[in-house]
Order: sequence, then structure tokens, then C-alpha cells
Amino acid sequence: MICLTGDIHHASLKTGNQQHCDISEIQVAQKYTKMLEEAGVKVTYFITGKAFAEEWNDLQPICESENVELGGHTYYCFVPELWHRVSKKIFRSYNGPRWYQKMDVQKTISIIKEKTGKKIKFWRNHMYMHGRWTEEVLAEAGIKICSDGVQKNSNGLIYHPAGIYNFPLNIIPDHEHLIHAERTPEWIAAWQKRYNWSDDFGPNSYYVEEWTELVLEGLRKNEEDGRISNMIIHPITLYLCDKLKSFRKILDFLAAHKNVHYSKIYEDQIRKEEK
Repeated sequence: MICLTGDIHHASLKTGNQQHCDISEIQVAQKYTKMLEEAGVKVTYFITGKAFAEEWNDLQPICESENVELGGHTYYCFVPELWHRVSKKIFRSYNGPRWYQKMDVQKTISIIKEKTGKKIKFWRNHMYMHGRWTEEVLAEAGIKICSDGVQKNSNGLIYHPAGIYNFPLNIIPDHEHLIHAERTPEWIAAWQKRYNWSDDFGPNSYYVEEWTELVLEGLRKNEEDGRISNMIIHPITLYLCDKLKSFRKILDFLAAHKNVHYSKIYEDQIRKEEK
């Protein structure tokens, strides 16, 4: 089985990707979602609370698509940055102290319920920022699955004693492994020199054609090994690479294989534990 996910951010965040794009991030997601609908492919989107507050007219058709399942992606995306840097020093938590995280999660859940009538059960922190109190705060808010981080050899849900499941990505992510927008080879080289960054798929970034083949290779390998694939694609990232042309190749693969929402993975897990 394959879980396709994507993160969608409010335009007022003014990310590097957004500044390089000729349309808004949510307008890109509309085009991307239309492609998924035509191919019969499901997606679980993690969307920021401010996107619902500020861009509901554009977001509404996405949320009403039968192919789309909703999850939360923080409300503010760790803005202002200074507050979170200070929080990391004082509380050893970039996400903020427990009370702040609780506020952010509840604010996101509430606005999604207000706009869509749906109570979300799934979550991914912006930048996969997972820290102290993450599981406890999310579990107390009724979240069932948190998908932070990358673990190449993971296979399905990982139970946490707080009463929530973690679900790491196990297919090479897009944004941090793609050369695109502000992430030129020169920018990436400077970034690597400063932070010595790497994840479970290594430190390298690729042009979209090569990255696409790595994604397909990972999906095939997981299928051979009987693993559940958990993948992320930011619609705006693939749009900036080549206007979603390479994504068509991935989409064809997904359409030919069993793809499911997070809710299916969670329901299967609960049934397995009840036996």
C-alpha cells in the first residue's frame, strides 16, 4: 500500500518556494488535486491553520474533494522565528513550551472543524519539527497519527506510550532533496557547509528527473519487501521544478497500485490490535 501525503502552507508565510511561484501555493494545490482526481489517487494533506483563515475560498474545493483527507500542519508554522529560537534555548523545544504547542494544535483543529465540519485525526509538524511534548499534546487533542521525520526502513505505524502512532516517511522526500527555486546548487552547497544536513536518504539534492526515478525505485522496493510506503510531495515544489510534468510519471505508478488515506492505515492497525 502507498500513502501519498502533501503539505500546504498559507501564502502569508512567504516561503522561498512561494516567492518563486507565479500563482499561490493553494492554487497550485488545486491543479495538483485535479490531477489526483482524474487518476483516482488519494492524498492526505497536512494544511496550516492560517490557510483556512486567510485563503478559504481557494482551499474549499480541495477540502471537498473525495480524494482528499485532511490533517493539521501547525497554525503559524513556527512564526515568529525568534520566539521559537528562544524557546529552544529555554525549554529545549523549538516547537514551544507545552502550553504553546497545545494552543497551536487546538487552534488548528478548531478552524478546520469550523470551515469543513471535520475533526482531524492526523498531524505533521512544519519542517517535521518533532520535540518534547509532541506526542502528549497531540494525543490529548485526539490526534491518532503524527507523521514527522524520515526513516528509510520504517514500515507502518509505530506506537508511542502517550497513546498516538508515529508514521515516518520512508520514500525520499521532495523539498529538501530537489534542486528548485531558491535551492540552486550554489545555495545547497552553502547550506550544507553551514548545517552539515542529512536525513536517512543522505545529504544530496537532485534535479527532478533523477529524483523521480529515486521515488519510483523506493516505491518498487517497498512493494517487493511488503512495506507500506509513506511519501510526501509538496505540490508547489513539483510545480516549480517542471510544472508537474515529472509528477505525471509518479502519478501513473500510484494509479496502478493500491493507494490509501491515513485513515485506512489507522483502521487496519486498530483491527489488527483487536484480534
